[in-house]
Amino acid sequence: MNVVASQAQHHNIKKVCQVLGIGRSSYYFSTHKRPAGRLKNQNRLLRQEITRIYHEQDGIYGAPKISAELKKLDLPFQVSEKRVQRIMKRPYKTDAVYNGGENLLKRDFSTTKINEKWVSDLTSIHTIRDGWCYLASIMDLATNKMIGWRFSKTMDRACVLSALHQAITTQRPAKNVILHSDRGSQYTSHEYREELFQQGFRQSFSAKGCPYDNAPIESFHAILKKEIVYRTIFTSSCEGNPSSPDLVGQTHLTLEFYTCSPSRLGLFVL
Repeated sequence: MNVVASQAQHHNIKKVCQVLGIGRSSYYFSTHKRPAGRLKNQNRLLRQEITRIYHEQDGIYGAPKISAELKKLDLPFQVSEKRVQRIMKRPYKTDAVYNGGENLLKRDFSTTKINEKWVSDLTSIHTIRDGWCYLASIMDLATNKMIGWRFSKTMDRACVLSALHQAITTQRPAKNVILHSDRGSQYTSHEYREELFQQGFRQSFSAKGCPYDNAPIESFHAILKKEIVYRTIFTSSCEGNPSSPDLVGQTHLTLEFYTCSPSRLGLFVL
């Protein structure tokens, strides 16, 4: 390497490396060594910024959008989308999102009155024109009735908040209703938790990665997909147009059918 370096000012480095049988990459690596720990420090800073952006956007940003946000920060090193993807693929601790709350429901799906225990969940439905759309649902365990739902093109807190507001408007519940959900970022967001607190709800969470804690609403979404979604090709979400015969219209009719049909009331509690 010293010979190549001594001839670098007089000869083409590529030619010198060819004559000596040395790869140019090896030469450049030996003469342009990175400071010890530099890459590790960069990745640590990147992980912090990626985590911050991810949580600020309620977990809906992927690598492309996060990369775009990182470029706005004028970091002292280059950031590529592939690099962001590599870091995001490494496991995150879910406690970094939200580790508070408890499971108040504890798989006790029995009730003594309406507006005592509600369960909620978010599921995805594919459309040709709009891609993946999302249905947020809320069920009253006393009647297995769908009391609030919202379709959206985005899986964000606004979607679940809209479903919550519909349920509150139709049911007018008293204080201390248990509202159960999984630990998705939409349900653990500060805005959603604050709204529940202001409305007097008691928020309950499933254990991490345990769908059985939320079995009734999980079961409903499974039946909805088997009987309607998987048998239908939806063109678009037609969001905001409940009278549309497309996704929103058909699923509204389905929700009303499950809500009103006595023969269906026992299907959703496992």
